[in-house]
Amino acid sequence: MSKVDVAFGSWDPGREIVLDPGNPEPLYSQVSRQLHAAIEDGRLPAGTRLGNEVDLAASLRLSRPTIRQAIQLLVNQGLLVRRRGVGTQVVRTKVARPLRLSSLFDDLAGLGSRPESAVLVNRVEDAGAEAAGLLEAPGLTRVRRLKRLRSADGEPLALMNNYLPDDVLAPGDDDLRERGLYQLLRSAGVRLHAAEQHIGARLATEEDAELLHEEPGAALLTMQRTTYDDAGRVVEYGWHVYRASRYTFNLSLTNGPQ
Repeated sequence: MSKVDVAFGSWDPGREIVLDPGNPEPLYSQVSRQLHAAIEDGRLPAGTRLGNEVDLAASLRLSRPTIRQAIQLLVNQGLLVRRRGVGTQVVRTKVARPLRLSSLFDDLAGLGSRPESAVLVNRVEDAGAEAAGLLEAPGLTRVRRLKRLRSADGEPLALMNNYLPDDVLAPGDDDLRERGLYQLLRSAGVRLHAAEQHIGARLATEEDAELLHEEPGAALLTMQRTTYDDAGRVVEYGWHVYRASRYTFNLSLTNGPQ
């Protein structure tokens, strides 16, 4: 087994990547795994620039294709990004969001991130049969339509769409930029009780790609949520898309009856 000191940008040169040629795990995987651990535990913080592939390969006494494969694994996982003129750089780890009745804004703030919202649509419009059906209100004639781009620390994470009955909430654009939707609903006296949520995936459209800084056809997570107040009324229907490279949902499972 050999130990090799590798300095990546501002990473302390005393840190080591340990390679074991006798291990059945491929060398590129050993490098990738240890870099992943250093990013996750903060030894390689967001913004750290890695040396170029030639220098890294020489430092680790590995071939350049091996280093390229190790780095590509982390790029695919959203932990590294290749930027023209900058090189390979550590980005923030994925947002791991628990499944609970909360807004992304509140969850990001709770994780210590700086949530931001760009308001793309905030208007009252004719409901139509589709919106009335999603809000489970056949007689509804007017709805509030929201569309926001949610970012954390300057990096786009999600494109969020919502329908609300027009008499539930009348937020201004500043309200939507500064606070989460559920926080606004609670402040307006709405007593949130439960929600039904469906999670899926699809490929990024041209619009998605432009807004979320992804490539067209990139994988996106999707979520549809119907939220009820304590009287059983639907107060919000949302359909959102999230960058799969930067976002995960956490689920807690319990053992059912035997």
